[in-house]
Amino acid sequence: MRSNTMIVTAALPYANGSIHLGHLVEYIQTDIFVRYQNMTGRRCLFFCADDTHGAPIMIRARNEGTTPEKIIERYHEEHKRDFADFHIKFDNYHSTNSEENRKLAEEIFLKLKNGNHIVTRNVEQTFCENDNMFLPDRFVRGICPKCGSDDQYGDVCESCGSHYDTTDLKSPKCSMCGQTPTRKISSHYFFQVSHFMDELKKLTEGDTLQPEVNNFLATWLKEGLKDWDISRDGPYFGFKIPGEDNKYFYVWLDAPVGYISSAYHWAKMNNEDFDPLWKSGEAEIHHFIGKDIVYFHTLFWIPMLKGSGFKKPDKIHVHGFLTVNGEKMSKTKGTFINARTYLDHLDPEYLRYYYASKLKNSVDDLDLSFQDFVFRVNAELVNKVANLGSRTIGMLNKIKSLDNKLEFLSFSDASDELRLLQKIKSESESIAADYENCDFNLAIKKIVKLADEANLYIDTAKPWELKNDPDKLQHVLTTGINAFMLITKYLKPVVPGFASKVERILQIEPLVWGSYKNSTDFLRNHKIGAFERLMDRIDIKSTDRIIEATRTEAESKPGPGPDTESIDYDDFSKIDLRTALVVEAEKVTSADKLLKLTVDVGGEQRTLVAGIAKDYSPEALIGKTVIIVANLKPRKLMGIESRGMVLAVNDGKTLRLVSPDSPTPSGKKVS
Repeated sequence: MRSNTMIVTAALPYANGSIHLGHLVEYIQTDIFVRYQNMTGRRCLFFCADDTHGAPIMIRARNEGTTPEKIIERYHEEHKRDFADFHIKFDNYHSTNSEENRKLAEEIFLKLKNGNHIVTRNVEQTFCENDNMFLPDRFVRGICPKCGSDDQYGDVCESCGSHYDTTDLKSPKCSMCGQTPTRKISSHYFFQVSHFMDELKKLTEGDTLQPEVNNFLATWLKEGLKDWDISRDGPYFGFKIPGEDNKYFYVWLDAPVGYISSAYHWAKMNNEDFDPLWKSGEAEIHHFIGKDIVYFHTLFWIPMLKGSGFKKPDKIHVHGFLTVNGEKMSKTKGTFINARTYLDHLDPEYLRYYYASKLKNSVDDLDLSFQDFVFRVNAELVNKVANLGSRTIGMLNKIKSLDNKLEFLSFSDASDELRLLQKIKSESESIAADYENCDFNLAIKKIVKLADEANLYIDTAKPWELKNDPDKLQHVLTTGINAFMLITKYLKPVVPGFASKVERILQIEPLVWGSYKNSTDFLRNHKIGAFERLMDRIDIKSTDRIIEATRTEAESKPGPGPDTESIDYDDFSKIDLRTALVVEAEKVTSADKLLKLTVDVGGEQRTLVAGIAKDYSPEALIGKTVIIVANLKPRKLMGIESRGMVLAVNDGKTLRLVSPDSPTPSGKKVS
């Protein structure tokens, strides 16, 4: 039997950085789902929280000379503000660094321990002598033990998706200081997830997961389940394990508990009984997550809930990653866009609409193509939907004799008006099913098609030619406005701000899914208010400004960005830097930025191609000593084989060649 109460969660954002457009795929998807559920009359509660624990926040606080608490407080307020401005409406947005979360994490741990699902054993771990600490997973990088990819994290390979222990990494390096870590023995707590093999197999046989996610899980189960290390040695920012002085819960133990503690905190604040929400099984529970954390939400989270007496989720909805213009998000390209940067330039409902038009019930990645984004917003949301309201409501406002009133609406069975409105109403169940199944893209296609049909009706009826027939004019406008109202209802989960404005203009109660379902439920003999501008067109220059602002932000902030990977000392030591004397220089034909240089490297002459023509003339370079990368693989540029690279510094405006402080013989190694 379908429960009338539904709990919905979105993955907890880490309280160590800003919300960006990649994050927003999930939060917008979840918010649309929740809004639809509430429109149908279900009691749907949306819970989330900041994920606050772990070594990264602790180390950042140390580097900034502050406390982890101050960092997470700063980001907590920023996250709440950004979510609110994107119309993402939580029933409770909490924090994992809360008393509720500590108590619940301890309760779950102790129940698992008392159920003989937790054991202790000595383990060998990576330890940095320089930083005097055991290294968390993400602070060790090395070669993947499964596929051999270099520069991978200490817990998961981003190339092949394998999970492993930090001690399995080949050629490990400390991410903080670059030194090779040693290994030390420490006693740790392990959760024996293999005790729940039957429960996990049952999960793959049901409909909790999408088919492709079931396949992931089935593969992991075939590979066998390893005990999960759920403790960390201090120093560590998190909750101490009961009875321990210097052992803390691993962040992935208490982070998902944040879903429950957010619900618990809400229940306490609203004098509600918590047990029906997450213990007795009365509420239907849905998680929305990205495909990168499926491992934790299946192999670990499900056994944790089962072993501690909490209800397991009824559905886990998994989505893919966001790419921008077909590529991975990049700060240097200006496409790693923060929520606030977008909000500084564009209406949040444009992005909500675009994401909805692309989101479906699968783990496929979603691409934000800015040209397609501008086209869809203008062609569909503005020209078809908003324009339908503008051309009908605006005309009714202008004809004073009609007094802003909709007529009684009496239809003949064969009338175009009745056919149109019945057609729009008939799509209600189909569109509802699309929202229910998270196939938002299908819902949007159907809604846009209905808007096309409504606009075609207006084009055919030509109300602008009916000023001498006020009864017919009122009939046409009443039909068009009712069609617009129904289409707005279908779009309300996606663009709630737009819908709220329409409700205000039409002077009606908030639209819900059951309203205006029957032929007798149209707006009849009803007076509406004055039209307000609903949506403005946008152009590609708006997105260009967002990209430029993002690029400027990236250039103004020191340190590697998300798309800039650190290298360790061994990688750097492979680079052969040498001084070279420029003996010849000339421009490359048909390439304004390129110069062809002949340089002397200790008696050996070689050809280089350098993109410095806008800042240096060929004549100014002859006789100049420069520094080159001498062991770079040869590469052809404009048909010229370049055997090395000239080093230059870009200050954002000009390039300046790097050269030794004092005259140095060519070929000299730079150290």
